[in-house]
Amino acid sequence: MLSCDNVFQLILRRGRSRPNKFYQRAMGLVFLTALYCAVGGIPVVSSADDLQDALQTDLQPLLKTYCLDCHNSDSAEGDVVLNVPGAIDAFRRDRELWMRALRQVRSGVMPPSDAMELPDAQRERMSQLIDRIANSIDCGPNVNPGQITLRRLNSSEYRNTIRELTGIDYVPAKGFPGDDVGYGFDNIGDVLSLPPLLMEKYLEAAEEIMGQAIKTPDPIQIFQLARDGASLVNAERYGVSEGRLLLYSHGEVHLEESIPFDAKYELTIKAYGDQAGDEPAKIEVKLDDKQLKILDVPATETTDYTFPVELKKGTHKLSFTFINDFYREAKGDQKGADRNLYIARVELAGKSQDVAAKVEGPLPESHRKLIFATPGPKVSAEDASVKVIQRFASRAFRRPATRQEVDKLSRLAAAVRDDGGSFDESMQVAFQAVLVSPHFIYKVEQPRKPNDAGVYPSVDDYEFASRLSYFLWNSMPDDELFALAYNGTLRRPQVLREQVARLIKDSRSTWMIDSFASQWLQLRNLDKAAPDEKQFPEFNDELKQLLRRETLTFFAAIVRYDRPITEFLDGRFTYVNEPLAKYYGIKGIMGDEFQFVRFDEGMRGGLLTQASILTVTSNPTRTSPVKRGKWILENILGTPPPPAPANVPELERAELTGTMRERLVQHRENPACASCHQLMDPLGFALENFDAIGRWRQQADGQPVDARGELPGGVTINGVGDLRNVLSTQRRDLFVRCLTEKLLTYALGRGLEYYDKCVIDKIVARLESSEFRSLELLLAIVESDPFQKQGVRE
Repeated sequence: MLSCDNVFQLILRRGRSRPNKFYQRAMGLVFLTALYCAVGGIPVVSSADDLQDALQTDLQPLLKTYCLDCHNSDSAEGDVVLNVPGAIDAFRRDRELWMRALRQVRSGVMPPSDAMELPDAQRERMSQLIDRIANSIDCGPNVNPGQITLRRLNSSEYRNTIRELTGIDYVPAKGFPGDDVGYGFDNIGDVLSLPPLLMEKYLEAAEEIMGQAIKTPDPIQIFQLARDGASLVNAERYGVSEGRLLLYSHGEVHLEESIPFDAKYELTIKAYGDQAGDEPAKIEVKLDDKQLKILDVPATETTDYTFPVELKKGTHKLSFTFINDFYREAKGDQKGADRNLYIARVELAGKSQDVAAKVEGPLPESHRKLIFATPGPKVSAEDASVKVIQRFASRAFRRPATRQEVDKLSRLAAAVRDDGGSFDESMQVAFQAVLVSPHFIYKVEQPRKPNDAGVYPSVDDYEFASRLSYFLWNSMPDDELFALAYNGTLRRPQVLREQVARLIKDSRSTWMIDSFASQWLQLRNLDKAAPDEKQFPEFNDELKQLLRRETLTFFAAIVRYDRPITEFLDGRFTYVNEPLAKYYGIKGIMGDEFQFVRFDEGMRGGLLTQASILTVTSNPTRTSPVKRGKWILENILGTPPPPAPANVPELERAELTGTMRERLVQHRENPACASCHQLMDPLGFALENFDAIGRWRQQADGQPVDARGELPGGVTINGVGDLRNVLSTQRRDLFVRCLTEKLLTYALGRGLEYYDKCVIDKIVARLESSEFRSLELLLAIVESDPFQKQGVRE
């Protein structure tokens, strides 16, 4: 039997699926203990027989009495059928259904007010039984560490990894599909799909990234021009015969053309003449009215006359002049003679550069970093290619590239060179292939199964290094992590502690802080916040960024300086610059740089008093105690309220009157609303001294602010000071568990399962014994079995 002395801690540690956990804690230790002892206690069901007996003897009668009249197969209210199985395994297979039912029972939503009343003692008993039977787990030495779904890099991980791998800060274009969110985060494997459109974007991105990273000669451009003689522009005296241009006297024709690049072109004139006199027909060729050449045309049939022409990029005029007209009239026995010139066609052709041309100017750092070996007298192109590809592919795949992978990429590079490409161009193409490989796009881990004894296997050292870096950096491992993985020393306790401390103090941890904190605290909603411009003219996009930066800097300080995580609730400091200090009414801060500010007294302190969070939990024209209370339940206490019942009008649209507080009281008169609002509203009202954009106020709508509230169980709070005190002392355990669960979810990239309760309990206990230090939380997560091992999906 559980002792009455321990019941309080048991209830506190029920897991995040219990939306009314805050309510239970607020009832007080005496009442809970009395209630527990009054119903005789619940056995600690540690065996299958105990669980089976609890299901059949205790839970089934309760469900039949209070639930099954409305939720059986014949009468399924809300399409919810609670078929109570007789076997434990069948009950667990419907765990999701029973967890939803548990939330409804705990919140007081079920049974509804028009059904048979469920006494408090029986409600508690039913809740504990469902929880025990559905979530019972033996926290022994070989608990299932869970299975992480193979997943691709999300957008921020992709950008960070590309930056670390190539030195190019590539921002995914607007056409990139957005990342789906699961369990509150966008790095969850179960929801990160790879649609065809995204694959196309990866292909385009790979080409663009490597085009920036590796400098190669500009691609060869081909220019070709062909004009029939009849299409040339006439200057004077000409005729046309069968598409040919006839110059029968001194005359000139020309063409004007836009030349795309500097190069040596070949000019071909297809011409012939009616020959007469003592010299052949002659053409004067001019470029921009300057003579290039005088060309003899002795042919009497169409013949090609070709010579080189240096042309610069731009528009040019090529002129062709018949300069030696000859005519002799026939006299007596002397025949007449007439020299004429025929131009059948003019052609101009050139290419931008030779394939062997070299890159001019200094090479970018990314080029020198990636292509560290080049062909030379003692190094063949093939050998240099293998060296360069081996290193790049190994870093991109986050583990040593196999011989087969390197050979395949080397053959691709060789094909580029065989086709006339340079060595650098061949590396460019090979690297593009790496960037669209599943081994780069996905965080691939080799599947492993438990051994014959059922012991779950560890991921290998390279996979562990990737798990570590993507958790704390949101990016790939660096050379130091790779080296420790190669040496097999990364998991040594002291080495791992040093690495966790190093990674979190590194500037790259900013990427993780931004990603995790922005999603945990819902700061991304700040971009969509639109306070009414007339009421709040000082609120603009620049202020949004300052508010966001304040919260992220505050988060970073707690983590990087190994502060207690409880300071998220009661830390009496923040970081502001001069514009933000003026916004808050803080004196003595000058300049644009963010500076440390301590609050020795007053209302500010902790996340709940920061304007970023107060703004995202408000409406455009007013504060919202409901939104603020709900935010606290979800993100601070880990006890999200159940969804609002169907057919209940929104507060704004409901026919309610009076002040906000009076309207909420009227709203709670609906029994379906009361159970949730009695949890949310008091929390939100405690923050009413902060307006809709987070500024302190004493009055609202011409009346003194009323920040009083009574939590279920009779706990009275008045203002943010009382709220901060309640959360950081009486509700501290709930917050620590909530943050642990959210950070573990983010670190693993999967939703938590019932068997994760074991590791969460261990982490929470470890934090309690280490003054809740943030480094200890990070270390406890990376040392845990779910982080270091592969399990199975149950």
